[in-house]
Amino acid sequence: MSAARPPLLPPLPATPKLSVVVPVYNERPTLTVALDALMAKRIAGWEMEIIIVESNSTDGSRDIVLGCSGRPGVRILLEDRPRGKGHAVRAGLAQVTGDVVLIQDADLEYDLADYEVLLAPLVAGTHNFVLGSRHSPNQWSIREFKGQFFQAALLNAAHWFFTAMIDVSLGLTLRDPFTMYKVFRRECLAGLVLRCNRFDFDWELLIKLVRKGHRPVEIPVRYRSRSFAEGKKIRMFYDPLTWFVAWARARFGPLD
Repeated sequence: MSAARPPLLPPLPATPKLSVVVPVYNERPTLTVALDALMAKRIAGWEMEIIIVESNSTDGSRDIVLGCSGRPGVRILLEDRPRGKGHAVRAGLAQVTGDVVLIQDADLEYDLADYEVLLAPLVAGTHNFVLGSRHSPNQWSIREFKGQFFQAALLNAAHWFFTAMIDVSLGLTLRDPFTMYKVFRRECLAGLVLRCNRFDFDWELLIKLVRKGHRPVEIPVRYRSRSFAEGKKIRMFYDPLTWFVAWARARFGPLD
């Protein structure tokens, strides 16, 4: 692939703002802990805004989110029905005002202590786009589900198949293009139209940013996978079909 030359972005301001977009749907078991940790998070030299997008949960998650109303730096968007994680993230992205954007789930799989290392390349001005990789160089599997060995093995194998598909088609050497931790300068979104509603959004966002010239750097992060019994929402035989479609449209279709 012949990627466009990445646009030269101005340096971040002396005190940059980080916008954290948090999609929420039926996350009651982990939501309170996750939101409390996020609202307590402080990053030296940074301001933060937290945009929570709640998709009309059926388990009481909306009440927990509404309990955050009025907290400093927190904005809440309420959707009338669930349309998928990608739709919720897109709604949040439309409201961000920060210099840098970070996507954060509420399921406690990722560690907020990794924010600083993820932001470092953007502060240094070496990259506009960072991925928090769940894979260390010697690690084959990232999912180990207690009592669900087959499901974990299938997802681990699918991860490498789809990663190879992304790498070959985009001329990359990534290990974890589908990580939730996608961190990028807000200006990177200029001129892009994002349409995906489910987990295919991860594909669309990555591919379109790369096609625009923003080649990501991967930074290892800590990760604890949760199983389907713990609430993982991927549909194993439906979502992969949407990924193929998202790949074709994002890779070969228009950016706008």
